[in-house]
Amino acid sequence: MIDKLRITLAQLNPSVGAIQENLDMALEMFEKAQKANADILMFSELFLTGYFPDDLLFKPQFIADAIAGAEQLAKATRNYDFALLLPTIWQKKNRLYNAIIHAANGEIKDVRFKYELPNNDVFYEKRYFVAGKLPKPVTIKGVKIGLPICEDIWHTPVCKALAKKGAELLLCPNGSPYWKNKHYQRRELVRSRVKETGLPMLYLNQVGGQDELVFDGASFGYNAKGELAFEGESFKEDFIITDWKRFKDGWHFEKGRNVALVSTDEAPWRACVLGLRDYIRKNGFQRVVLGLSGGIDSAIVAAIAVDALGAENVHCIMLPYKYTSDESLKGAKHCANNLGVRYDVIAINQPVEKSLQELNPIFEGLEPDVSEENIQSRMRGLILMAISNKLGSMLLTTGNKSEMAVGYATIYGDMNGGFNPVKDLSKMQVYHLANWRNENKPDDCYGKSGEIIPLSIINKAPSAELAEGQLDQDSLPPYPVLDAILEALVEKEMSVAQIVALGFDRALVKRIEKMLYLAEYKRQQSALGVKLTKKAFGMGRKYPITNGYRDESI
Repeated sequence: MIDKLRITLAQLNPSVGAIQENLDMALEMFEKAQKANADILMFSELFLTGYFPDDLLFKPQFIADAIAGAEQLAKATRNYDFALLLPTIWQKKNRLYNAIIHAANGEIKDVRFKYELPNNDVFYEKRYFVAGKLPKPVTIKGVKIGLPICEDIWHTPVCKALAKKGAELLLCPNGSPYWKNKHYQRRELVRSRVKETGLPMLYLNQVGGQDELVFDGASFGYNAKGELAFEGESFKEDFIITDWKRFKDGWHFEKGRNVALVSTDEAPWRACVLGLRDYIRKNGFQRVVLGLSGGIDSAIVAAIAVDALGAENVHCIMLPYKYTSDESLKGAKHCANNLGVRYDVIAINQPVEKSLQELNPIFEGLEPDVSEENIQSRMRGLILMAISNKLGSMLLTTGNKSEMAVGYATIYGDMNGGFNPVKDLSKMQVYHLANWRNENKPDDCYGKSGEIIPLSIINKAPSAELAEGQLDQDSLPPYPVLDAILEALVEKEMSVAQIVALGFDRALVKRIEKMLYLAEYKRQQSALGVKLTKKAFGMGRKYPITNGYRDESI
């Protein structure tokens, strides 16, 4: 029996489905762990397959390849002195499990299965996996280690059972995506399990973007007294080395780094940057293109793109029409210069006018309306898609959550694009983050320091500029009011009566509710975007398009 343990946590960025790539990454960590004189090396949840593989888990060959990869890593431990804790899929009697393997000396010593399977708006593990029984600890170098897997610690039975069966430490691998204030929720959760069991817990989370989700890392540990022992990097890969020592009353944290958590202002920016960076990189792109209108939304998307990919990989295009103001023209150019990106101007006057001319026989006698306005937006979308196709750059779309909520966007026009990093940011959050980024530059961002989004854009009254003198407030309530009503309707699922009780006009609330429901068909055809809240459109909020329900509460 030993009285000291060096536990290393590999906080990495695996790619879903890339089994060989993830395996090679694991072998690199084997070398690091060996050089660090580690006793234990642990990876994050379903590391070999990436989290979460969804219906890849219905492919028998994928399952066979993943299990073969796990067995290969287990055999590789014969050349190392540490114990491997590898979360992966495992099959037993034709049943598939979310599992963790304990391997050492070239062989698999133990396999433990996840007991609590999440079944919510992000992960539907019950669709794929069978739940395991309440697990027993594994023994590593004479020490009994409990291995709850992610959701297992969100409920009480698993950790209590492990403690009752003699566990001395709890090591928890996770695939926990970011959303607002998730860091603090995890800490309180772990603190509760530590208090219940009297055991230290090490919480390892993966990092990186996977379609709409961003995993933020920020792995940490608590000692048996419920005190924070260590914390890893947020939104970055990290190799975390922690030392633990046995005393008469159990294991105590001895040494390890403590990296400060990112602020609540910085976290959404970092999530948008990482989500975009990984979506582009993991899907084989290098560059992006976007329309830079001179407004706040396209400016902040351009800034995020530069921070994610570097200015040399961002192409901004202004597409003016007769309603485009001089202020917008100057603001877009100023923003492009600040960011250091390629900037081109392609006027759309002639193609729009030609389209209107050709439509005249059909439109004749009808009053102009949004049909003519949307031709401008769709012409811009057509040109941007042509550039995307020709140059091989992914087109980014730039609509914020407030606009997407009420349908203030043109389908097949400004909604064109492969990814939208600000899809889950409200309009007021866009303004807040623009000001924040002008004053701050995270160290893993490629953009410049200082004012990158011109104040003239931030201070400009928002407008789609599809008609003479048009402002957003002509069609929508002021954004502070709109965002407050939408937060109540979407994030909090409040009734109309409850929202009116907060002081909002009932007719306005009903109008916004109607717009929210009617725009569902647009949202379901929109580009993917980074999930920043629990109720992000897409993974976080799934409503039917054909929907006759209206809230008539008074």
